[in-house]
Amino acid sequence: MMTRFEKSISGVLNIPEVSTDPGNKPIIDVSPQKDNSDYEYARGNLYQVIESGHDALTNMLEIAKASEHPRAFEVVNQLMKTMADAQKDLLELKKRQKDLVEPEQQQGPTTVNNALFVGSTAELQQLINGKNED
Repeated sequence: MMTRFEKSISGVLNIPEVSTDPGNKPIIDVSPQKDNSDYEYARGNLYQVIESGHDALTNMLEIAKASEHPRAFEVVNQLMKTMADAQKDLLELKKRQKDLVEPEQQQGPTTVNNALFVGSTAELQQLINGKNED
């Protein structure tokens, strides 16, 4: 049984009610959750940063062209770099999310560096020509 205090705290913090075992110890479910809310939130924020940066870049380019001041062009350059970094962060976020959802399957080596043939040159020639008779 939860006390009134525990119920009110659980309600405020939006914590589900915890079941207990016969010894009155809480049983907590620690299984991994398939919750993508953090990923979706971060992804949405990065999209918003990129979209606002695009609008700001358009406005700053107009200001820089009109004023022809070197500092205005420097700000445009920094804004472009910031937008490129945000886009890299978005791609990195997607890669990390994919790695978490679909762990990479291990593959064997794809190249052979030291192939060794044991036999005579005649056998090797037959093997190369596809006429190896066993």
